[in-house]
Amino acid sequence: MKNFIVRTITGVFFVAAIVVSFLNPMAMVFLFALVTGLTIWEFCGLVNERPFVQVNQFISTVAGVYLFLAMAGHCSGFVNTDTVFIPYLITIIYLLIAELYLKAKDPINNWAYTMLPQLYIALPFSMLNVLAFPQTGHYSFVLPLSVFVFLWMNDTGAYCVGSLLGRHKLFPRVSPGKSWEGSIGGGLLVIGVAVLIWYLLEQHRPGESQFTVWHWAGLGLTVVVFGTWGDLVESLLKRTLSIKDSGNILPGHGGMLDRFDSSLLAIPAAVVYLFTITLM
Repeated sequence: MKNFIVRTITGVFFVAAIVVSFLNPMAMVFLFALVTGLTIWEFCGLVNERPFVQVNQFISTVAGVYLFLAMAGHCSGFVNTDTVFIPYLITIIYLLIAELYLKAKDPINNWAYTMLPQLYIALPFSMLNVLAFPQTGHYSFVLPLSVFVFLWMNDTGAYCVGSLLGRHKLFPRVSPGKSWEGSIGGGLLVIGVAVLIWYLLEQHRPGESQFTVWHWAGLGLTVVVFGTWGDLVESLLKRTLSIKDSGNILPGHGGMLDRFDSSLLAIPAAVVYLFTITLM
């Protein structure tokens, strides 16, 4: 009972912090720069426990945070030149060259684990800025917040339907608790929420979105599919590392990877989907 109360309180503050941050562009950038840094730091700490792996935790974290901030500056129009990304590229080159002098037993391991958090964490979070600034200099919370709402609704629907009707395992090797019935239930709930968001925008903010109801339903479905894969990817990571939670920074909810695992694939997938329908 005590753990349930802790989880509930933490969950409420977690959701509230994300929702409130999206109401202001500076708050959003600050919060997710912090989230990016904490998640990369956590990841590097986990992989550094493996034999013959020694990732530069500090520089990797700084690099990932800088990529997020550089993308925020670029998408918002605050920085008017692409040279803002040069320091990031220099840092990545440094992390590669440094292995020449560290004399590690297996430098390939270090290279692989150094680049993985940049690809798996820093890049997806930086894509959040593409959603938040659909036009250079114009901020809108609708798309990025919708992605997180879809993820939360998918988790809720999958848990409720899976608990009641779950019979067929979705991916038993990685996550025995997930079922096809739960996933379908979560997907249907998200599509319904996507239609509701379209309706509310049409009624109250008609100039906010140029997407049709089918586009919104497609976005919801995209987030569901890739969010589920994101959850499974992190489950596979934890199984490989033989850990239950990625950390304990969030009482009752584990670590940063545990809370943002779904979004790490859902965010870039949403960006690709939106660019695709825009070009059609």
